[in-house]
Amino acid sequence: MGWSTADIPDQQGRIALITGASSGLGLETARALHQKGATVVMACRSPRKAEAARQELLEMQGEGALDLVALDLADLASVGRCSDAIHQRYGRLDLLINNAGVMAPPRLVSRQGYELQWATNHLGHMALTTALLPLMEGQADARVVTVTSGAQYFGRIAWGDPNGEQRYDRWQAYGQSKLANVMFALELDQKLRKQGSTVRSLAAHPGLARTNLQPASITANGSRIEAFAYRLMDPLFQSAAMGALPQLHAATAPSAQGGEHYGPDGFGGLRGWPKQQPVAPAARDAAQRQRLWALSEALLQEATAPDKPRRSTDRAAG
Repeated sequence: MGWSTADIPDQQGRIALITGASSGLGLETARALHQKGATVVMACRSPRKAEAARQELLEMQGEGALDLVALDLADLASVGRCSDAIHQRYGRLDLLINNAGVMAPPRLVSRQGYELQWATNHLGHMALTTALLPLMEGQADARVVTVTSGAQYFGRIAWGDPNGEQRYDRWQAYGQSKLANVMFALELDQKLRKQGSTVRSLAAHPGLARTNLQPASITANGSRIEAFAYRLMDPLFQSAAMGALPQLHAATAPSAQGGEHYGPDGFGGLRGWPKQQPVAPAARDAAQRQRLWALSEALLQEATAPDKPRRSTDRAAG
């Protein structure tokens, strides 16, 4: 048996914010940290689902406190309100786990007009992290963990068309966002080190984990072929609790270091216990990471510029 939640050190006195904590990997991460005594802030888009998840965790009588904050990563105004709420309520933060995500929907766009997966999985988390980092400075063993997936290995950044306006393939867009996640995590750690910060940034992926992402993607696209393939592959999927272990390891294990990337130790990184894993080649390329950082910063600045008109879009999200 490998590293498990039993190995998580005591989290009493620590404050952890988890995006997308109402189900799947996020809920299991919240469950584990709550049981170990952390104050867990569940940052979720749906207040109803978040409260139901909170009640489920409260019934387990964990050692920590549970709080809710509204967060829609596809709306940068919501990201700003979430950050403001954390600044006002707590004034500090020990763990930030960038877990929320969407997977392979038809082409949708965010409130600011960016392709939904690019906006939610990458840009929204980058904006949130940037806003919350000041609360993490000076905290002992403060960590940012960004959740990627195996899709990073087939992903590529469409430098000239990251929003898929010229050509949209939902799986390519998903791979792009997941590659961006790990590139962001590694570049953030490099920047923090150069600044002399004690905050560390890590990445993790769950392998094949049974969450609501797969059924939601199939429902949104109405693909019978994908539904059939999912039923065939279902025996290969591990539980959400197992899938959450790599991000929990990255967030809490004393041995985990900034700039590292964790995933399951089984064949192909599909399932198993947490282990340090290689990242996609593009994520090892410092020049590409820096290029992504510059592009993302420019897009976020564009989106938040005063009196900026909304981008021309196909369909707006939520």
